[in-house]
Amino acid sequence: QVQLVESGGGLVQAGGSLRLSCAASGRTFSRYNMGWFRQAPGKEREFVAASWSRGSTYYADSVKGRFTISRDNAKNTVYLQMNSLKPEDTAVYYCAADAQIARLATNPDYWGQGTQVTVSS
Repeated sequence: QVQLVESGGGLVQAGGSLRLSCAASGRTFSRYNMGWFRQAPGKEREFVAASWSRGSTYYADSVKGRFTISRDNAKNTVYLQMNSLKPEDTAVYYCAADAQIARLATNPDYWGQGTQVTVSS
């Protein structure tokens, strides 16, 4: 069982930056593939970024070059650094975890409660 708690959301002007954090419970954090997803009002939840347990990362085209996912296995935490934010980045951001890479992208086992990010123009 893994519990995920996000933090770091808020209101920021376009062009600004925010860093989201996701703290995970459990002693096997390093074995999990971690991801960030987001859901804007009236839209389906979409993939944003992933950090595989073996170290590589993957990004949605819409955030590539602006967002960076990283993890600190000693702190059981995954981060999402968001730079050059745009109004279209406004959404609830969710942290997710799964032991299997394929499942993380489609239907992760574990989800956080979400944190709101609002980017004003």
